[in-house]
Amino acid sequence: MTDLQQMDLQSAIDQMRILLTLYPQRVYKMAYYRKQTKNHWARDDPAFCFLQIAMIAAVSIAYGFAFRVGSFLDIIAVVTKSVLVNWLGFGVIIASVGRLIANNHLMMAERSSSHVKQEVEWLYAFDVHCNAFVPLFVLLYGVQLFLLPVVLGPSLLSLGVSNTLFAIAFGWYFYITHLGYRALPFLSNTEVFLFPIAAVLALYVFNYVGYPFGLGFNASRIMAYIYFES
Repeated sequence: MTDLQQMDLQSAIDQMRILLTLYPQRVYKMAYYRKQTKNHWARDDPAFCFLQIAMIAAVSIAYGFAFRVGSFLDIIAVVTKSVLVNWLGFGVIIASVGRLIANNHLMMAERSSSHVKQEVEWLYAFDVHCNAFVPLFVLLYGVQLFLLPVVLGPSLLSLGVSNTLFAIAFGWYFYITHLGYRALPFLSNTEVFLFPIAAVLALYVFNYVGYPFGLGFNASRIMAYIYFES
């Protein structure tokens, strides 16, 4: 993991770029090639994860300066929370739940007794999370950083900009998650991984409808409180 010379960082960067285009499913063609040549779907090069951790750490430090975090230890705490909770913890949960749903409910019936039984690898499920995290990172770590004066305000405009960022980020996240499971030829009805998008949209609408009644919430202000004021 620490030997940079053994990592294909350029390939990881190229994959991240693809995930930010209109055709993110192209990334999963590489998983198919790995299955054909190495008999596994998951990445065997840690470069993608390494880059994500490095980028999360760097932007978290920038947030620490933006919120005028008092000490070096406090900044380390922000970085640790971002990496271990937002990326790793969230990823472990999503990968485990996704794998469980896929293996228990979405497997195609075996065509013959001689057919080799396949199942979703946990590492591949985590790869899917890492892929889906790319646009979420760009919007909620990158774009939001430059919009802090806007999204942290108390107005309806601030609420709208903040929640639109979060809605797009999580909608994109679950769409790429769906593409990851759809790429596996032994799964069916993978549209179930799109269902969380409906919940995202429902929350988004609820915030606007509930705002006049004091029920709307600004996602950016909530996250700022959790990370920098709690």
